[in-house]
Amino acid sequence: MTINITMPALSPTMEEGNLAKWNVKEGDTVSAGDVIAEIETDKATMEVESIDEGVVGKILVEEGAQNVKVNTVIAVLLEDGESASDISDVAAAPAAAPAAAAAPAKEEPKAEAPAPKTEPGPSAAPALPTAAAASKANGERTFASPLARRLAKEASIDVTLLSGTGPKGRVVKRDIEKALREGVPQAAPAATASAAPSLSSGMADKDVIGLYEEGTYDLVANDGMRKVIAARLTEAKQTVPHFYISMDVRLDDLLEARARINATAKKDENGRPEFKLSVNDFIMKAWAMALQEVPDANASWAGEHTLKHHHSDIAVAVSVPGGLFTPVVKKAEQKSLREISAEVKDLAKRAKSKKLAPHEYQGGSSSVSNLGMFGVTNFQAVINPPHGSILAVGAGEERVVVENGEIAVGNFMTVTMSCDHRVVDGVLGAQALGVFKQLIETPVMMLA
Repeated sequence: MTINITMPALSPTMEEGNLAKWNVKEGDTVSAGDVIAEIETDKATMEVESIDEGVVGKILVEEGAQNVKVNTVIAVLLEDGESASDISDVAAAPAAAPAAAAAPAKEEPKAEAPAPKTEPGPSAAPALPTAAAASKANGERTFASPLARRLAKEASIDVTLLSGTGPKGRVVKRDIEKALREGVPQAAPAATASAAPSLSSGMADKDVIGLYEEGTYDLVANDGMRKVIAARLTEAKQTVPHFYISMDVRLDDLLEARARINATAKKDENGRPEFKLSVNDFIMKAWAMALQEVPDANASWAGEHTLKHHHSDIAVAVSVPGGLFTPVVKKAEQKSLREISAEVKDLAKRAKSKKLAPHEYQGGSSSVSNLGMFGVTNFQAVINPPHGSILAVGAGEERVVVENGEIAVGNFMTVTMSCDHRVVDGVLGAQALGVFKQLIETPVMMLA
């Protein structure tokens, strides 16, 4: 029996992906564990291994296909004694799906005025709608056997309007014969062009584009990463009740400690130090420790339950071309400053080349977003669910302060904690931020 290879779900939330590369061709023999393809998601490019052995009988989805739905059959393996003629039309049906998904949307033909009703005679065939479309109005793919598609085309029957009775809902010959006898269900009326866009999606493309004179802009298609960012952050602002608390933190002792620690780094043969701690490394460590000191703030909302995390898995916002990654430093409270520094550098480097595995950017209990290097002194970050909080870090700068009645100058930064009010109340947030301030201002506490 032939073996279908389907588009895998590389993460719990993955719905579609791009088939970036085939590492095999038709006729190749593969064994379990062989890397047969590379799949590109909005976040990463992952290798796909075969879980069976056999001969590649047919590749149904070509290299470079975009937006291939999870569980779409992308290739078929043949077992011993089988040939290409054994490949069933069930497997072959999805072959056109990627092309349909990748093709630009065409303008729908205008609906024709309905014909006047006539009373059919005893032998009159029922009226049939025209043309067989590739997918239903909701975008769901309709599968049909080649024979059924040919019969439907000859009879001008739209197979997307039929309920298939074949395997897995496939439209087969008997469904076409039934439609010829009893007629075809009418399609649901399409939404009119003047319908208002939904609140969740905002203004539609045409509504926005129509506001600007043609030739005054470049139209850039949103890729998968940008769409996911838009969807997740829209969801976050619509469903997570944010509140914000800010605090000024003095950096003088931290800057001195950082300079002294970095001065101890050995040099390699090219004169480069073996490590170089950044201020952000101290921030990551301090925030991880603060959430351990105030464990009730280290939480995630889960509907009927609240998850109180045992460890501080801290995500760090990394800017990449066209979007943002949030790789997670797991158990950050247990790691040294040097370990955190090395891990963040590695995660950021691989994030920029989309080489992170899903488990490296999923999960986490809180995040750190630092815009200080761009001179931003204060901002409020959007929580990235399922995190219960995010810490927005501004630039360190010299400020004039009053100490014991005397005017003095010190280095300060402003940090703002965004809290999910469903799990982190004001007092909890203030306590966590207070511990963070103490750790930053007394950095020796992080080295104990």
